[in-house]
Amino acid sequence: MDLILWRHAEAEDAPDGGEDLERPLTARGEKQAARMASWLDRQLPEGLRVLVSPARRTEQTARALGRKFKPRAELLPGGTVEDLLELAQWPKSRGAVLVVGHQPMLGETAAKLLGMTASQCAIRKGSVWWLRHRSREELEETILLSVQSPDFL
Repeated sequence: MDLILWRHAEAEDAPDGGEDLERPLTARGEKQAARMASWLDRQLPEGLRVLVSPARRTEQTARALGRKFKPRAELLPGGTVEDLLELAQWPKSRGAVLVVGHQPMLGETAAKLLGMTASQCAIRKGSVWWLRHRSREELEETILLSVQSPDFL
């Protein structure tokens, strides 16, 4: 199983009293999302499931990919690693799941799967971490296949 974690691109700051979930991407964020979506589109397998936080900035990031996605409240800020892993059906599902979400949940998820402490793993805005679960002779392992930043594509 592959789990692809994509942090939303750069978003506007919330105005005083403004709703965090309604923050749109900045112009720079739109470019970041487009660059990363272009890279992802060339890499992603057929049959991919795409799960997205229903926050405006994550949906805008996911739309850049041009594929169908399912908004899931479990991925909103404040969600847990366990929520994300259960939703993605890690590691039992077949194929690949792309999750578009937020820090610190994405970094905490990567840290847990890679055997690090949560504070050791921060995912930059617009970046992708691609993880793979595999079993070999009764050994279960998670492999970090790729880390991509839109600022370096």
